[in-house]
Amino acid sequence: MKPSDNQLLVGIHAVASALKGAAADVEWVRLLANSKNKRLSEIESRAHGSGVAVFKVGAAELDRLSGQQRHQGVVAAFKGGNVTNESRLESILDAIEGTPLILVLDGIQDPHNLGACLRTADAAGAHLVVICKDRSADITPVVRRAACGAAETLPVIRATNLARVLRKLKERGIWLAGTSGVAGDELYATDLTGPLALVMGSEGSGMRRLTSELCDYLVSIPMAGQVESLNVSVATGVCLYEINRQRRLGQGL
Repeated sequence: MKPSDNQLLVGIHAVASALKGAAADVEWVRLLANSKNKRLSEIESRAHGSGVAVFKVGAAELDRLSGQQRHQGVVAAFKGGNVTNESRLESILDAIEGTPLILVLDGIQDPHNLGACLRTADAAGAHLVVICKDRSADITPVVRRAACGAAETLPVIRATNLARVLRKLKERGIWLAGTSGVAGDELYATDLTGPLALVMGSEGSGMRRLTSELCDYLVSIPMAGQVESLNVSVATGVCLYEINRQRRLGQGL
């Protein structure tokens, strides 16, 4: 039986990252038979070492499983243990060491943008990403591929009620910093060193009204050229690394 698309990892980087960071959640790996690719051999060795079942199959089987995606000779089934619902919010927050940094994505619908945001969040040291269950791209193979392994290791909550999650974050003393092209506070002039959830809006319309109203303050990225806005994944990177910069300076690093 073919697993649901949400459980498939496609391509060398996605599968290798899952085996490295979350091997217990990998159900099986299917590799191209008779391949001489060194990286596929490394995946096979890592899978065997982690007790993951490995099957050698033909290209037609990999094509069937991966659909339109470029599989590079490997597909794996992933349980998605890091993707959960809002019932686990409290336990995830309790496990955070240091000053919380959370990324909230209010309706990112392009899977490549979502994957890029996850990748950037992981690189910037975010502890959690919150997405909308109904108004967002799901954690599909395309998202996992774009995330380059972050989708297998970074905790992700698919919220059925984003406003409720935001209120719970506020109750835990976490400030909500929303982003807006018309915000009065410039990103670089805002103190971002405390416990923080960065809230990014959708590609076209930005944050929903209620989401914006729940934010403690809004910030904008100054634009020096003629374009009015940045791609959401690029803007996410700018904001997360400004948060990191301020925190490192505050620690004397």
